[in-house]
Amino acid sequence: MSENHISNKKPTYPISNHLTDYLRKYSRELRIPIRYLDLKHHFTKVPLEDKDGNLTLWETALYSASEMKELNEGLTEIYSILKSDGATHIDHLSVDRIDYCSFGNSQPFRVKIINQINDNYDYFYVKKADASRVYGLELEHILSPNKINYLVYNDTIIEEHIVGIPGDQFVNVNLKQEGHNEVRLAKEFVKFNERCFIRLLGDMRSYNFVVDMTPDFDQVQYRIRAIDFDQQSFEGRKNIYFPQYYKENKPYVELAIKHMSPETVEQYKLEERALMAKRLRLAKYQVKELMQAMMHDELSLPEHIHHLKMDLYNYYGGKDFLKCQNMGEVVQVCLDTISSH
Repeated sequence: MSENHISNKKPTYPISNHLTDYLRKYSRELRIPIRYLDLKHHFTKVPLEDKDGNLTLWETALYSASEMKELNEGLTEIYSILKSDGATHIDHLSVDRIDYCSFGNSQPFRVKIINQINDNYDYFYVKKADASRVYGLELEHILSPNKINYLVYNDTIIEEHIVGIPGDQFVNVNLKQEGHNEVRLAKEFVKFNERCFIRLLGDMRSYNFVVDMTPDFDQVQYRIRAIDFDQQSFEGRKNIYFPQYYKENKPYVELAIKHMSPETVEQYKLEERALMAKRLRLAKYQVKELMQAMMHDELSLPEHIHHLKMDLYNYYGGKDFLKCQNMGEVVQVCLDTISSH
């Protein structure tokens, strides 16, 4: 099995007027009091450790008292807008911590909001706006079984925290514990693998998705959810969009090989394609508007577009791929492969 390698960081693509119009129509574009650059005014950062004392990829940003007062007011208001369109009372909410991660394209800030009445806490993320990421978030919201809560304003994206155990941590820690249903987990990875490929979401290494476990009356249900959408339809090789080809995901691939025959894998792939086709039909007018915006935007390099459309033509056999001039058109033809069945 050949492995995927993504060597260079993807460029950031601006939010176009076409995409802004779409976001505004579907209530994704709202004015917010704090923008990404406002969080860059920290005077220092300190390394953040996990609960076991190990260093993480995150650093806690520290601000002056006056700066923190302003950020606290603005960030709690953003949390209220994100969660309830501003209807939540924020007097009892405060910012407990602001963390920064320089790893990855979006270089996110993670904001920890705490309820002062009961010490309950939640997170949300503030990231640099990137059209690729926005298209990735929106396609996930429409075509997957997962709903995504996010907002965009100018150069800033606000994202709700996606609950789950990081995929690499799940393999290294949780999967070694007894009681897991390996067959159900393998089935979910096969379906996740197919979803990513159909809508061309790349770089789904195990640290870019989470495993969400939901207890059922007789078993535990598993859902694998993407948490990083920067590599939406940018790369030029089709295997980049298959999670199975990343070495970090080898344990999940081995589970599928262990518990499933090729016929069973094909059955689950067909099931997922049918579910995606149904979601596509239910949101066909919204998807049409999204694709129209996407086809106007520059989201990749010319050589990537050429290589990918040839790869997909050889894989699917559809001549429509040969006519594609941009990544939006490539994604549209990919979606046509499921809507035509």
